[in-house]
Amino acid sequence: MTPDVRIPLDERAAAYSRMARAIAFLGETWREKPDLAACAAAAGLSPAHFQREFTRWAGLSPKQYQHALAHGAAGKALRQGASVMEAALEAGLSGPSRLHDLFIAHEGLTLGEAKSGGQDLALSLGLGLAPTPFGQGVWLIGRRGLVGLGFVDETAPLRCGFDHQGRDEGDAIADLAARYPGADIRRDDMAARDMARRAFETDEPLPVALYGTAFRRQIWRALLEIPPGDTRSYGALARAAGCPKAARAVGMAVGANPLSWFIPCHRALAADGRLHNYHWGVARKRAMLAYEFAHTA
Repeated sequence: MTPDVRIPLDERAAAYSRMARAIAFLGETWREKPDLAACAAAAGLSPAHFQREFTRWAGLSPKQYQHALAHGAAGKALRQGASVMEAALEAGLSGPSRLHDLFIAHEGLTLGEAKSGGQDLALSLGLGLAPTPFGQGVWLIGRRGLVGLGFVDETAPLRCGFDHQGRDEGDAIADLAARYPGADIRRDDMAARDMARRAFETDEPLPVALYGTAFRRQIWRALLEIPPGDTRSYGALARAAGCPKAARAVGMAVGANPLSWFIPCHRALAADGRLHNYHWGVARKRAMLAYEFAHTA
């Protein structure tokens, strides 16, 4: 079962914060087998509304999600915050991924070009807001394709004891634009909505332009090699990228990834399996991993 892409993207984006609260709640309480009413209360919805919205957003029912969490070795992974992926792997789940449809236009930069933040490339970028399944997205689009994706958050922190790194609209826009200080950036919400539709509502290949140093692009390619539903520690990622002694530098390259979700830095975990240090918030990282599980189930 997979999320129903016929559901308007605006509706799926609006549901994100409620679904993130529910996923965090289930991550803490699944051993107690909370009933539908308790899960719905965590999301701030009636049981019937929650059942319908969760299933539409995730592509599987709350009960099915609980069963996945309870699968065998997922207990230990849950305590470390990585239960969804471990449950999927232990159950032998697999499936196609939209990431395999990406067309990556790798742009090699000299050190001078990278340092200039795009000025030497005469980059002209459109920046706009458009919905995603993980809340409102900030989309940065160039002539060759998607250059950056970030997220706008609610100002209120999520509950259930998990940290939250929320950014309001202004902060999120400034964060993404600051990565290309030398570029000519204009506001283009129409282009952003078209890119969002293409990315999340069609099977069209998504053109992506990665502007980064050779080392960073090497790490980003290694992230793309991690299968959906799987994760890697930073050390394992460093070994896969051919630089086993550079785990710290690899971590910095992962953090510099401009294309959240599409270049799956959310699949990089601490050595002990903890979810931490995600640029757009740990709650969103957890929701992304749960969403991927729905796609591979």
